[in-house]
Amino acid sequence: MTKLLITGGAGFIGSHAAEYFSNIGYEVVVLDNLKRGEILGKNISLEYNIEFLKGLNNVSFVNGDIRDFSLLKDLCKEVDVIIHTAAQVAVTTSLKNPREDFEINVIGTFNVLEAARLSKGNPTVIYCSTNKVYGDNVNKIPVVEKDTRYEFADEKFRNGIPENFPTDLCGHTPYGCSKLSGDLYVQDYGYTYGLKTGVFRMSCIYGERQFGVEDQGWVAWFIAATILDKPITIYGNGKQVRDVLYVKDLIELFDKFINSSMRTGVYNAGGGPNNTVSLLELLSILEKRLGKTPKISFKDWRVGDQKVYISNISKAKRDLDWEPRTSLNKGIDTLIEWINANKQVFEP
Repeated sequence: MTKLLITGGAGFIGSHAAEYFSNIGYEVVVLDNLKRGEILGKNISLEYNIEFLKGLNNVSFVNGDIRDFSLLKDLCKEVDVIIHTAAQVAVTTSLKNPREDFEINVIGTFNVLEAARLSKGNPTVIYCSTNKVYGDNVNKIPVVEKDTRYEFADEKFRNGIPENFPTDLCGHTPYGCSKLSGDLYVQDYGYTYGLKTGVFRMSCIYGERQFGVEDQGWVAWFIAATILDKPITIYGNGKQVRDVLYVKDLIELFDKFINSSMRTGVYNAGGGPNNTVSLLELLSILEKRLGKTPKISFKDWRVGDQKVYISNISKAKRDLDWEPRTSLNKGIDTLIEWINANKQVFEP
């Protein structure tokens, strides 16, 4: 039986990876310190996801931290695959506490790679990177302001930002820096030590078991806040655009890479140009779906925000025969249904 370790496996993406790979017969070990709420300074509990994981076959749980190298080294002794989702995930938190952001995202990722390098299993490593590695260079692309969204003015980027887009000579925020450092280390452990490594620069991933808050997980946060009559703050004018990817499509992308002949790869992981939405447009969709108008206020732009980010996903299509299968409308309806059925999880 193929053995897989998922760091941050009680989180949103990690729990979906555990579900997917346990269902196809993998032995799954979940590592998580259950401190997402503490790190973000929010009232977030992962008890729902822990209970969900208990219902899966061939899944075991270890309460631990990726900053504990001896623990990681022991867990990785004979694994075949490591999916590294554990991270400090919010730009705002990185600005308040850059040291902790660095320790989790850089040292934690280095520990994962060293444990993989020393493992007898010679495991494949999947790294959850981010579009923030491109930093403020994205904002150097001219945009056109429309009624409900910004659009790239340069036709060269009509299909989105490619993987060879510049990542240096610009601001990133501490979060962007720490994730880019991990991104580069994962690539280099492929080139230098021969590990099979896949870097996935994620845009906005959304779906069930995403406990979105104002600082991170905005699609789930907007839906939950609207359903529960909580106020929503928009930073900027709400016309900023992202491509969104339903989480199950992301996990299928991981699986395709794991089972591919590719040895190292860097891939944008987003919904691409066919699955874009602005903040204002999502609020309008929710108003129609839910029959409710959210309580909205506006504040100044936040550091590091990109007016438009759209993933060019043609490389993943070409190399891995992958593309998103879940439309924006279908994904939103699925998430609305799940949040409506689990309102108590989102209450303070």
